[in-house]
Amino acid sequence: MPETVGSDVPIGELLRNLTPQVIGIVARRFRDFAAAEDAVQEASIAAVMEWPRDGVPENPRAWLTQVAFRRMTDQIRSESARRRREIELAEEAARAPEPAFDATSQQDDTLVLLFMCCHPALTPASAIALTLRAVGGLTTAEVAHAFLVPEATMAQRISRAKQTIKESGVPFQLPTDEERAERLRSVMHVLYLTFNEGYTASSGTQLRRADLSHEAIRLTRILRSLAPDDTEVAGLLALMLLTDARRVARSGPDGELIPLERQDRTLWDREEIAEGTALLAGALPKGAVGSYQLQAAIAAVYDEAARPEDTDWPQILALYELLKRMADNPMVSLNHAIAAAMVHGPKTGLDLLDGLMGDPRIAGHHRMDAVRGHLLEMAGEAEAAARCYRAAAGKTGNLPERDYLLMQAARLGPHP
Repeated sequence: MPETVGSDVPIGELLRNLTPQVIGIVARRFRDFAAAEDAVQEASIAAVMEWPRDGVPENPRAWLTQVAFRRMTDQIRSESARRRREIELAEEAARAPEPAFDATSQQDDTLVLLFMCCHPALTPASAIALTLRAVGGLTTAEVAHAFLVPEATMAQRISRAKQTIKESGVPFQLPTDEERAERLRSVMHVLYLTFNEGYTASSGTQLRRADLSHEAIRLTRILRSLAPDDTEVAGLLALMLLTDARRVARSGPDGELIPLERQDRTLWDREEIAEGTALLAGALPKGAVGSYQLQAAIAAVYDEAARPEDTDWPQILALYELLKRMADNPMVSLNHAIAAAMVHGPKTGLDLLDGLMGDPRIAGHHRMDAVRGHLLEMAGEAEAAARCYRAAAGKTGNLPERDYLLMQAARLGPHP
């Protein structure tokens, strides 16, 4: 069992929720993002050591902030080459009283941090990677998994992004309307990836990380309040809600994975489905349709089916064909192959999978083997399907996913 503090909240979960907020406070005060992140990391380590012994502070965010302030002050004082301006800034921060936080304030430092990380000084890929690390709380390995690149490559990308932020002197504040428009697409992509990691974790013993998916939904709601007329923001929020609505039915009493076709659909959250459907219905007539709206439309078709056999696969296939033309994304192509198989038969889907084998972004991904196994099973090739399921199980870091895939292989018989 994880160690907990106060209200039975696990230390790791509490720190993950507080970290981006505290990074925002420290970065705002010291104007050094990379150093602020390091200082907050040290404060988090101190919390892990002290809170189980001494108890959680009444205001844990203020506690972490003060410890991080002291770390920053010590660091600046120890560097004699620093300009006097920096020393004075550190001393001012050290003299400041414990910050008071207004629970009713509309200021959300997490969202400010999100926009800062998506600054145009960074390439879109670097901005997204840095934000997932600093705001989403993902490990470097999890970010690398989301981007389908090696961990070492992602570590270098994040390091360079931090240095770019430091050298650019980016002010820690919400961007202007013009700047917000420039960064909005990167921010949306970050929230999308964060939600996906929460909905199906890339590694660990739990199928999902509810803290990440819920935070992504919360921040997307705030983003929509900042851009109420942006139909893609509405589409993104609709996609999250229509997908999250199935979360309870996705796992059994022991945390095991339950695939869509076997889920108890009475457990689906009808309020989330209604909200997501209303958002989508309001966004679609207003102008050009973007990729998030199309993905939300696909999720809505799934949610509309009372039974698996009621699923409108031709409509889903048509939507994926539109999405494929709009986005060069191998996961979209993979899902398109599934839809094509459901409409035209497994051979069509398998032929489309063969065309994806040359794409290095997905060729070694466990979902390629899992989907191939599913389509081979549909085609009656049990032995080949079992081999694919076992291959997929060996490539995923998510334990419930792995167990499900191994069960699928075992169900098809004891093939070598």
